[in-house]
Amino acid sequence: MQQATTDVKHDATGAAAFLPAGTTLSIVIPAYNEAVGIRAVLSRICDDYPDAEVIVVDDGSTDGTGDQLQGLPVRVVRSPYNKGNGASVKAGIRAARGEYVLLLDADGQQEPADIGKLLIHTGVYDLIVGARAKSSQQNRIRALGNGALEWVASYLAGTRIPDLTSGFRVFRRAVILEFIHLLPNRYSYPTTSTLAFLKAGYNVTFVPVVANKRQGGKSGQKLLQNGARFILIILRMITLFSPMKIFAPIAVILFLLGAAYGVYTAITQVHLTNSTVLLCLTSIIIFLMGLISEQIAALRFERVERRSDDDAQGHTSRSE
Repeated sequence: MQQATTDVKHDATGAAAFLPAGTTLSIVIPAYNEAVGIRAVLSRICDDYPDAEVIVVDDGSTDGTGDQLQGLPVRVVRSPYNKGNGASVKAGIRAARGEYVLLLDADGQQEPADIGKLLIHTGVYDLIVGARAKSSQQNRIRALGNGALEWVASYLAGTRIPDLTSGFRVFRRAVILEFIHLLPNRYSYPTTSTLAFLKAGYNVTFVPVVANKRQGGKSGQKLLQNGARFILIILRMITLFSPMKIFAPIAVILFLLGAAYGVYTAITQVHLTNSTVLLCLTSIIIFLMGLISEQIAALRFERVERRSDDDAQGHTSRSE
């Protein structure tokens, strides 16, 4: 079923003074049952960024969120039923017309005044993430869980990631469209997009911001369920972009275990056991699987880059 789109006339010919000259900005706000605070957030954004295209994706809200959008200079993309935060973000990105897309939550946790802190880095970086200060974490257990996820992701990505799950971010629309098919419909598009940009070699930076207390609504995050989901997302993304980061450590651990057990049995039993041979062979097989996965990942990137080049040439031809 297609989504209904309501357009309110609004000129998106320019962005704020923070953007490079000649570029345009789209601000995408996914909303699900955010009637309490969304109008205040939108009013500030529309006042501060009158030249930006503001898109609100109403993800099947049932609390009157859509009514709060009346009279505001925004485009509204409505879903007939709740599809999830990630699906709303993807709908907003597809509907956006700006060269840069800024994502902002509707619950008031992100301060609209901080938008400028992110926008000043456009032109150099392809992805700018508003990294929340640790003092902004309202739940200590959740903060510890996020810290553990960030450590795992930083190791696998090969660079420090201070905030893996922040939805407050700006990116080039042309780049995020390369990875939009990878974004999950539910949680967590921030994790997926951050890892995709990093592993694809795009310029990424993290800007410190302070998160406010949530205004109305209810968070859909569940610590254990979403924590396990985030781990799977991290492993999936690293497997897609840099498989040896996962395969190589496993292969090395199994080989060292097999070698150590082989030395032990050679001394105590004067022969090598089947377990030693099995561990060593398994490590070799896993290592070879990693090499094959690396080749598949390289071929996939080659196809994506070729398609991007073809699209760019086609756009140039049409312009001429």
